[in-house]
Amino acid sequence: LHTTVGFLKKTGTEHWWLERQSKDPFVKATKRQHYRCRSAFKLLEIDDKLHILRPGLSVLDCGAAPGAWSQVAVERVNALGTDPAVPTGFVLGVDLLRISPLEGAVFLPEADIADPRTLKTIQSLLPAEKVDVILSDMAPNATGIKELDHQKLINLCLGLLNLSQSILKPKGTMLCKFWDGHESHLLQNRLKEQFQDVRTIKPQASRKDSAESYYLARLYKGK
Repeated sequence: LHTTVGFLKKTGTEHWWLERQSKDPFVKATKRQHYRCRSAFKLLEIDDKLHILRPGLSVLDCGAAPGAWSQVAVERVNALGTDPAVPTGFVLGVDLLRISPLEGAVFLPEADIADPRTLKTIQSLLPAEKVDVILSDMAPNATGIKELDHQKLINLCLGLLNLSQSILKPKGTMLCKFWDGHESHLLQNRLKEQFQDVRTIKPQASRKDSAESYYLARLYKGK
């Protein structure tokens, strides 16, 4: 009986997931435009509206796997030098997971962004030790306990904010995902201490039932 119930639950969940995927316009667009996953459209929407990625900029993509945000960044900063009329940018992606190679990006896979050794490696790979933009679509392994998962993600973002002191250029930009919860304002306030302009964004490509939003922090005050 337990096996039968478990099978029904599993297949019911899979059916719901497959049905949602088949109806999702961003999933269809992902295949059509050859992005690695639908999250690319979150960054595309944000950048179309707020122009955080420009030719010639250097970008650090944290939690880069499977590489969709790096794909967008490569296009937007002209990392391949496709347009000779504008400056050529640079994209470095970091993740705990393996990442398939992407033309125009340098990947540092199986690397913990919180490890001091990773920071040194990042700086050695950058054209000039610091970047113009830090992107983070990082997320911890979910436990299913909403507040615990929220706190773990806030801690990841706070760690990235500390890292920015060593790696982000003055007037630089940081975009980071968070899950809404009681500590969101803590992260927001910390960002406001370090950046002149901080705003909250919920892209259309973020599912309506998802607690995820993004903080966009611009004009870094650091030296």
